[in-house]
Amino acid sequence: VCVLDLMLPLLDGWKVIETARSEGIGTPIVVVSARGSEQDRIHALEIGADDYLVKPFSMKELVARVRVAARRGVRAQDAHRGEPIELEELRVDPRSVQAYVDGKSVELTPTEFRLLYALALEHGRVLTRDELLQKIWGRRLTRRDRTVDVFVRKLREKIDHHTPRHNFVHTRYGVGYKLEAQPKGAPAKTLPARSA
Repeated sequence: VCVLDLMLPLLDGWKVIETARSEGIGTPIVVVSARGSEQDRIHALEIGADDYLVKPFSMKELVARVRVAARRGVRAQDAHRGEPIELEELRVDPRSVQAYVDGKSVELTPTEFRLLYALALEHGRVLTRDELLQKIWGRRLTRRDRTVDVFVRKLREKIDHHTPRHNFVHTRYGVGYKLEAQPKGAPAKTLPARSA
């Protein structure tokens, strides 16, 4: 486990997280920082941190959080970066770790990209929230965990709200999500339960 302070003397802590994740380093990262705003905490988690602890904190709490991060283990290494996946006007490119709509980048964060790429690799198949949480964040789903839903909403804002002809991110209510090109304005397809 890496315990990382964002305010490093010679290097920006945000950059450390982004670089580690972009290079496929899956070591759990626990951020400790005096910067306690909600925006700072969300940003750190979005770019790849596993936990965020605001100073001042007790050593017992830090040790407990490090133990939890260690139990979750190292994130799965990204598979060899394959060829871009193209669905109508959407292009998901693992080499640039970015998605494009009609050739224009949608500016995904590394975590948003990993979620989109996981869905794209299983194009048309519904992935459960638990599957996605394990693949992307390396933890099991708990009853109140809305992490996947929050990131799916961000994907819709960045992709579906800007695509001219299709919607791509679809919900299987009570189960999970899938990536599939469906024309805008067309009625959503009914998915059989066994698709999950």
